[in-house]
Formats: sequence, structure tokens, C-alpha cells
Amino acid sequence: MLHISGHILILTGPPGAGKSTTARHLVRSSSTAAVLLHGDDFWHFIRQGAIPPYLPEAHEQNQCVMRVLARAAEGYAKGNYFVVVDGIVGPWFLDPFRTLKQPVHYIILRPDLEAAIGRCHQRGGDTLSDPAPITALHRQFSGLAELESHVIQTAGQSEEATLAAVWRALNSGLYRLS
Repeated sequence: MLHISGHILILTGPPGAGKSTTARHLVRSSSTAAVLLHGDDFWHFIRQGAIPPYLPEAHEQNQCVMRVLARAAEGYAKGNYFVVVDGIVGPWFLDPFRTLKQPVHYIILRPDLEAAIGRCHQRGGDTLSDPAPITALHRQFSGLAELESHVIQTAGQSEEATLAAVWRALNSGLYRLS
């Protein structure tokens, strides 16, 4: 079993993939001190002038948020915590994480599109529920070339099965970013 203190796990996928649920279970079931960084919070910290992150004109804002998120994860990992980053961190956002000295694992949860849209609609509140950006983000997490091996297909899986699959993936060491 992998000793995960000081490691960072980026748990990602499209909206409705089960990232937050799985991340909460991971942190609760960790045998070591653990920190959960909810990526959406880092966008919500922007109180004035925030641009919805799925819009093309949000590129500079999104790059800034990812740099801050990566540094926060690094700070906790240096403190010997297992850090779970829960959020939409596509391959296009990985550069700030690739520069870290701590081990970084990258796991993509991929549900089928209909399930993802359904989960987003069930949430309610001020969460993303418009099928157009959900579909666009789902497409962006398809056909990932060399990172396709970092995908866990979650269609039809229970929360428990997804959690077990993520622990297996993490312990295999095969989902580590180089």
C-alpha cells in the first residue's frame, strides 16, 4: 500500500462525475492526516469581476486560480498531509501542478453524459445545471491521448465502487503525473 502522506491527488472529471462525493469519502477513509481542497471554492473567492470559468474569456482568471490551487496543495503536502484536490482540473490546467516537487496523482472520473447531466440537475442551488456547458466539459474529458490511462469509467458504479476504484488506482502508482 502506498504511503500517501505528502502526496497530492487531483480528482477530476466533468460536472456530475461524483468528484466531491468521492473526495469526501477519500479524506474520511484516509489512514493519514488529509486535506480536502474543493476547487470550486477557489473560483468563489473572487468576489468582484469573476467570469464563469467555462467561458473562453475566463482563460487568464482560470490560469491564476490553478496556480493558487496548486500552491495551496503544495503547502499542505509539504506539511505531510495527503491532499485531495476536488475540481475540474483538465489537462489544460496541469502545468502548475507538474512543477511541484511533491508526488502528484491525477485521476479522472468519467460518467456517461446522461448521468452527469442528471446529477447536476438533482443538485439544485447555484451549481452548474445547463446541459450545454456540462456537455462541452464532458467532451473535453474524452479522448485525452496519453492521459486516457488516468480515467476511471464510473457509469453504473455505486459510490462505494467508485471509491474502491480510486483507492486501487492511487495505490497502483500508475496515475502519478510525470
